[in-house]
Amino acid sequence: MSILKKLGIALLVILLVILVAGYFLTRGDTADIAFEETVGTDPTLDEPAEESFPTVAIAEPVGWGESEAPIAAEGLSVNRFAEGLDHPRTLQALPNGDILVSLTQSPKIESGDSNWLRDLVAGFLFRKAGAGGESANQLVLLRDADGDGVAEGRFVLRDDLDSPSGIAWGDGTLYVANHDEVLAFDYELGATRLTGEGRKIAVLAEGTGHWMRNLALHPDGDRLYAAVGSKSNIGEDGMDIEEGRALIWEIDLDTGRQRVFGAGLRNANGLDFSPWSGELWTTVNERDMLGSDLVPDYLTNVPVGVHYGWPWVYYGDNFDRRVKYPIPQFISYVRTPEYALGPHVAALGLVFSREGAQMGEQFASGAFIAQHGSWNRKPPSGYDVVYVAFDERGNPTGKPIPVLTGFLKDDGTTRGRPTWVEWAGDGSLLVSDDTAGIIWRVVAPGAEPQAGLDRVTGDRLPAQRELRGQEATFGQDDYARRVTAE
Repeated sequence: MSILKKLGIALLVILLVILVAGYFLTRGDTADIAFEETVGTDPTLDEPAEESFPTVAIAEPVGWGESEAPIAAEGLSVNRFAEGLDHPRTLQALPNGDILVSLTQSPKIESGDSNWLRDLVAGFLFRKAGAGGESANQLVLLRDADGDGVAEGRFVLRDDLDSPSGIAWGDGTLYVANHDEVLAFDYELGATRLTGEGRKIAVLAEGTGHWMRNLALHPDGDRLYAAVGSKSNIGEDGMDIEEGRALIWEIDLDTGRQRVFGAGLRNANGLDFSPWSGELWTTVNERDMLGSDLVPDYLTNVPVGVHYGWPWVYYGDNFDRRVKYPIPQFISYVRTPEYALGPHVAALGLVFSREGAQMGEQFASGAFIAQHGSWNRKPPSGYDVVYVAFDERGNPTGKPIPVLTGFLKDDGTTRGRPTWVEWAGDGSLLVSDDTAGIIWRVVAPGAEPQAGLDRVTGDRLPAQRELRGQEATFGQDDYARRVTAE
């Protein structure tokens, strides 16, 4: 046998080995726990199945037909509030009824020290899922002046932003988060242009990795909250580059002081305040490459100073053995999330039920969440808008209830991807669909505007008794024990 023939056979064998190895590496992990068991207040957590190559199940976006629309839950109707938008992501309703929307995608910046092959593959996958392309970098105002549920007015407020996402308004000031900063603009309601340079009120870690920077203004109007996601999955590029990430900032608008409000949040997204307690809540995208059954994304409250464990711990007390960095001593307590939304659903936008909403009694006491959909789970998860019911004490209960479905098709493609949710002034729920360029409007026809939810209150504890030198603030009734006579 000639040398050339031997070399040809050897090359053929090597190629065959590579193809076989590639098949086994890329076929991924298929979920073996029923999805319903992975959601709720007490989810089932599978044993981790560490992956050297992520499970890949891309739902390629194909768009909606002219007469197509998502499937709304019983009692609800859905229509196109606006369409033909260039990748709409976040929404913000203004007091006069105008709706702001960011037309945005990830910034084109160097990712720093990283794995170039992994980033190349990730970039290809995200483009296939509809997340590639140039960012429009626009802030657009939509106006439904005649009240027919369709925005006939469209105005570009600003077109020189840098991957904008977070939007908040209060007391004549419009706050906009670019991928690396928060700007404040003077803005009078009704104006169709946003002028001026904008005042920089906070510096944020630049948008490598998880790039969205979402905002929420405290109801008191004096504090702004900014969510910043991690660069990586589990800190594989080093923890130095994660400084200022995987957390929620609190920005004092009077002093400019910026402090970490909550940490250990791999990729916090939607932000809203509980109508029962006034506490900040968020949706969080958890880590990847532990299999199709792990780790559930979640909905949870954010007490000041809380840590949710990323990257060392997930869902309360489950250690991620892949993380090579020692657990910092300051992490003395890792909080368990309040509610699991299911693995890889990509939970994004969040709003609570509120006074004036017109979604019917069945959706009058809970949270609405836009789930962008998985790219790394078999079978796919998310691709819908769900409702999580809360009890009268402000605690989540039961299982998620579908509000909008029909985004994912039977052939594995997707018509669109729900991204954000916001209340319109007429009580309808607006849902941005970024890959389809549409804002959907959901309402319960004929429903009365709902009443406000009752704030949970309680009696204060009595003042603590104390000793002050030779004097005491307590008397005999505070310590004496009475014994009845026999």
